[in-house]
Amino acid sequence: MNHDQILATTAVNVSMPFGLMFAAEIRKMRSAQIRARMQWRWHLDEVFVRINGETYYLWRAVDHEGEVLEAFVTKKRDRKAAFRFLRKAMKRYGRPKVIVTDRLRSYRAVMRVIGNAERQETGRWLNSRAENSHQPFRRRERAMAKFRSVKSLQKFASIHSSVHNHFNQERHLYNRENFKLDRSTALAEWRQLAA
Repeated sequence: MNHDQILATTAVNVSMPFGLMFAAEIRKMRSAQIRARMQWRWHLDEVFVRINGETYYLWRAVDHEGEVLEAFVTKKRDRKAAFRFLRKAMKRYGRPKVIVTDRLRSYRAVMRVIGNAERQETGRWLNSRAENSHQPFRRRERAMAKFRSVKSLQKFASIHSSVHNHFNQERHLYNRENFKLDRSTALAEWRQLAA
């Protein structure tokens, strides 16, 4: 089974408990590795998701390498929701040096509350890393013909981001030998989790 088939199987079986278990194990390993090294830049963004005709917001934190750190679903896009999302991400991964956001006023209000206002950067194209991280999620959303409930969206977002991070090897940065070595390592870790 190649990594695309594993990703598709896990993403489709969101409601099954093994997907949550695998995602939790992957996230635990990743958070330990991420906490050990310096977090110098996060990109925060939110995307609109329609569930049964209602609009919800999927907040995402992406690090400087493009790994999705946290995904969080809320009904509103206000300061309270932004604060809950940022607090959850910082509790798991620590504090970054710089946080890049769009010009949503909720982010600025939260940065003032937590004392991070001088670390926030906003700009027209600065947040492209977070915007591009929505693309794999949108592809899977179309394949699944949208979501039926907020709970299924939250489960899917957490599982999909963890599994996608695990197998996303950024092929354009490596030569063929290193890419194949990294992919075989990821597959071996996956098989160890499945055993």
